[in-house]
Amino acid sequence: MNELASSPRGSGNADRSPLRLRHQLPLLAWLVFVWILLWGTWSWANVLSGVAVALLVTLLLPLPHVVGGTRVRPLPLLAFAGHFVLDLVLSGAQVAWLALRPGGQGNSAIVRVQLRTDSDLLSTMVAEAVSLVPGSLVLDLDREDRTITVHLLHVRDLAHVEQERADVLVVEERLVRAFGSAEDLAAIDRDLERRGRARGGTPR
Repeated sequence: MNELASSPRGSGNADRSPLRLRHQLPLLAWLVFVWILLWGTWSWANVLSGVAVALLVTLLLPLPHVVGGTRVRPLPLLAFAGHFVLDLVLSGAQVAWLALRPGGQGNSAIVRVQLRTDSDLLSTMVAEAVSLVPGSLVLDLDREDRTITVHLLHVRDLAHVEQERADVLVVEERLVRAFGSAEDLAAIDRDLERRGRARGGTPR
């Protein structure tokens, strides 16, 4: 009787292992991507070592189960990767020019950005993506308020600050469209619709 009672529990744990691995795939892919960026060179050795490091990190430091229907969408993921690489190149050139030009780097700023996603994984990915781009660094990620605080190396004026804030939201949108759940996508679409109405103006 005891053997019959213990068997379903064992099979349940085995069934949950592939499910847990499937939910960890976006995190594994992101860790490998960051690993390659840190090395600065694409090679199969870096890819394989990145996979090994990502697996080691997720096994030794397991994260809680990601709530929601997180999935990978190949086309939005490619779009995010292309824009991200372009941002790396352009921002790297801008930071290099700021370091070399006469007169110093000018004004810097610290801004707080309200995120739309309620996913811990996506919020972390947004923070990592923003920090990896030269000229910006995430100082704080507030899970309760869903806000991130970003240090900007160089800003020209308040309009430039608002543009940088909007750029962070664009990064969030690209990541949500690549990895987000239906709820995350709906939150992004609602915010875009609200902003569109605000720009169009409504009579009072």
